[in-house]
Amino acid sequence: MTLAQARNVVLPCMKLLRMSAVPILEQLHLEERLLRTSVDNWCIVNDRTNRPTIVMGVSGRPSELIELKSVLRDQIPVIKRFTGGGTVIVDDGTVFISFICNKNAISGLQPYPHPIMSWTGQLYSEVLRGFGDFHLRENDYAFNSHKFGGNAQSIIKERWIHHTSFLWDYDIKNMEYLKLPTRAPKYRSARPHVDFLCRMKEYVPSKSTFIERTIKSLGSYFLVKPFDLDDITTEPPCTLPHSTKLLSRQELEDAYSSQCENLP
Repeated sequence: MTLAQARNVVLPCMKLLRMSAVPILEQLHLEERLLRTSVDNWCIVNDRTNRPTIVMGVSGRPSELIELKSVLRDQIPVIKRFTGGGTVIVDDGTVFISFICNKNAISGLQPYPHPIMSWTGQLYSEVLRGFGDFHLRENDYAFNSHKFGGNAQSIIKERWIHHTSFLWDYDIKNMEYLKLPTRAPKYRSARPHVDFLCRMKEYVPSKSTFIERTIKSLGSYFLVKPFDLDDITTEPPCTLPHSTKLLSRQELEDAYSSQCENLP
């Protein structure tokens, strides 16, 4: 029993959707749909995605953020998502956790980027207690000074989403598809990816431990109820267009051509 339940506080409901190996494009389309058309609070957990994929923020420019020559050569998919934030490459070593909430779902929480980030930081601080020197560093989750979780948010009229890609494990070679961003957190100190990132598996006993502790911690704020993906996908199709999109090869080639033309 949580403290809130012990005090007979009526908690809002949160629907829990657990998935495995769902393509990240499909997950992002689902999240955008739920953010804009649902009236419920959601926690979405996706344990890994099906293939290495680069995901950029809504305002990201491929020429500035990714190594286009090698991305085109190796046919790495590139997605521009509907939320802000930086650029990541995700694969079968990534764990995704997303919170989609009504603005009044969490008592006292102001629906702005910094308060939401602070709340999620407190939540994961509880989840990861005893497993490492956890810090919320600027907009990243880190053990000491090494990042393991990248975050992005979107806030609309009555709702918000906060989603995270957690590096349970990663392939160093995949990081070579990403450029060192020109706008980076100060604590990065211009470190290359291999020196800046860490793997959660080196700190946390198992993925299931991390996921189960996250769900348990949500119980302090919500009445968490499992939900089946089939119950969502069988609803009438949504006509809302997705702003999340997979960039075409032509778009990537055009960006690369423009990049080459601008070289001194």
